[in-house]
Amino acid sequence: MKESIARILRLDQVTHDVIRFTVEKPVGYAFTAGLATEVSVNKPKLKIKKRPFTFTNLNDNNYIEFTIKIYAEHKGVTLALSLLKPGDELILRDVWGAIHYQGPGTFIAGGAGITPFIAIFRQLNKEDLVAGNNLIYSNKTVNDITLKDEFTKLLANNFTNTLTREKKRGYHYGRIDQAFLKKKIIDFKQHFYICGPGSFVQDVSKHLLAFGASPSTLVIEK
Repeated sequence: MKESIARILRLDQVTHDVIRFTVEKPVGYAFTAGLATEVSVNKPKLKIKKRPFTFTNLNDNNYIEFTIKIYAEHKGVTLALSLLKPGDELILRDVWGAIHYQGPGTFIAGGAGITPFIAIFRQLNKEDLVAGNNLIYSNKTVNDITLKDEFTKLLANNFTNTLTREKKRGYHYGRIDQAFLKKKIIDFKQHFYICGPGSFVQDVSKHLLAFGASPSTLVIEK
């Protein structure tokens, strides 16, 4: 597995626990919207700790961007990442992943599972192909919604937010369960892009299949 060193250029706070990392793009490094790589912090005790993160910018940018949720309570890699500064270095490895755009459909994300969809929608916007796509995004509270303004601008009424731990006007309260999907989705023959915690992906996939969706139309990380 090839390793590339990338220096951090800047860090920006996106939400209370999500940070955008802008890093140098190694010469010859390339990726497709929706894909990911394994990342380590380039420090002696952290080099061997690899974690997968999705690229959230476009390949034609002259930098690389990761939008990372920090799990400080785990005291692991994301906490170490949150303590870095511009000038510190990351180790990037080969590009991989199964989530890539295959045609118009409904994107369903849970929490940090939004990350592959960020680059995909930015690519669609660049190519004027956003129309015909929908995004359903589940979070605990309004403050947890990553890039809410950007997705609202891109998708308008085709952007649905659901909250599991906060009741608020204008937001669906509850999980993305069978009842919600039956009410929200009319066409189960379209593509469905699903990303989030393992149990979230399994449950949503199971519900969609029960309503007649074909396994071939479910785009998930395998």
